Amino acid sequence: MTTADDLTLALELADAADAISLPRFSAHDFAVESKPDLSPVTEVDRAVEQHVSDALAAQRPDDALLGEEYGSRGDDTGRRWIIDPIDGTKNFVRGVPVWATLIGLYDGTDPILGVVSAPALGMRWWARAGGGAHRTTAGGPPQSIAVSQVSALGDASVSYSSLSGWKERGLRGGFLDFLDDVWRTRAYGDFWSYMMVAEGIVDIAAEPDLELYDMAALVPIVTEAGGRFTGLEGTSGPFGADAVASNGILHDTALDRIGVR
Repeated sequence: MTTADDLTLALELADAADAISLPRFSAHDFAVESKPDLSPVTEVDRAVEQHVSDALAAQRPDDALLGEEYGSRGDDTGRRWIIDPIDGTKNFVRGVPVWATLIGLYDGTDPILGVVSAPALGMRWWARAGGGAHRTTAGGPPQSIAVSQVSALGDASVSYSSLSGWKERGLRGGFLDFLDDVWRTRAYGDFWSYMMVAEGIVDIAAEPDLELYDMAALVPIVTEAGGRFTGLEGTSGPFGADAVASNGILHDTALDRIGVR
């Protein structure tokens, strides 16, 4: 079994997830509940994760799994799939097409691959270690993607999710000052901010409150595109509670301005 085999499987899982989620999004025929943290969850979230979980149990029985809705199984020190069945559930519920299934595979703390599939946008991104980062649009041919070469903060485009989390962390003032000093700001939010960094459309993305399943699939795509992905304190990878992704050139500047190191 090779990383290419793993990527083939991950893309097949994304196809299956899209086949479950997109018709339900279009029909808007699903029930919505509130989880204990008051975030929304739909029966579609659960259906997608259950399908992926069952497929992995059959095809990679020795691998561990972490999913947003059903938690963990297996040993997280070895090979582990990390799944967010619908990243952007609030968008999904309101009919906003910015949502995606996130599929990551790690060997301990080392990323093996990431797939981000956003069927309502007609877009998918993926990467495997050492294989570069790629995108398809509307089912077209794969295209290689790479981060930007913007080197000055005053020329940078920054994307974020919302301001409330920065306030809760006591970082809102510094974050707003940082936004005042860049060329352009937009709140594209969720996975899309980071995929735009990987494509070179946005130069920096940051969020102050995240879970492992929000980030795991994003890291290999950003890094294989030539960028950096760390927590606010500067530690590489998705294992903190927050994130900064960039083209690499601007990363230390971003951390100095909005980080907690």
